[in-house]
Amino acid sequence: MLKISVMNTKGGCGKTTIATNLASYCASHGYTTALFDYDKQASSMRWLKERPSSRPPIHGVAAYEPPPAGTTRAWQMKVPPDTRYIITDTPAGYALVDIEDRVAEADIILIPVLPSSIDIHTTADFIRDLLLVGKARAHNTRLAIVTNRTRIRTRAVDKLERFLNKLDIPVIARIRDTQHYVSVAGQGLGIHELTQRDAQKDRVTWAELLYWLENNRGGFIEFEYTQLQDLTA
Repeated sequence: MLKISVMNTKGGCGKTTIATNLASYCASHGYTTALFDYDKQASSMRWLKERPSSRPPIHGVAAYEPPPAGTTRAWQMKVPPDTRYIITDTPAGYALVDIEDRVAEADIILIPVLPSSIDIHTTADFIRDLLLVGKARAHNTRLAIVTNRTRIRTRAVDKLERFLNKLDIPVIARIRDTQHYVSVAGQGLGIHELTQRDAQKDRVTWAELLYWLENNRGGFIEFEYTQLQDLTA
């Protein structure tokens, strides 16, 4: 079982887009998949409710809710015994005291980043918290970055790439800025489930991302807190 958490304290960076598209990709390729939603906005759970019954099922857990009366938290969080992937969607701006729990539960943390100065600064702070508060190294949790809503050859993207190179954390996928993601979000689908020919580039992205996840679940980045100094200057 591989546990993947999509995290960033910055809101609007595409955590739900990544979580739902990755979950649907895994399910549509025959893997038993669970989708956990810790965000009270419940975007992932609403997406799951829209998913057609004709599509491969995904086990949903509204982790932001307390367990029903007479039910333990452990029972609420239980997944099917043959689950291959657990994908977790997390909220923005959660308390630092929650970070270590989320890190301890994850094998891999995917960090979505938008090509903007605000997002770059916020992400640097968040990575610092993952290392110092979340103790990601001690938990052997691997970090990886997914750039979101990117357009080719823009100044913002160039700045983002320079920043990520300094972090020495792998960029394992670049999500294009396309209306396809808006289209599938309201249908409970993933972009790879579209039949349009012009969505092929986006479908390839998720195949590459899953390949990296499966082949890099061990080890950890060689990255010290001091390297965060002046990264966003």
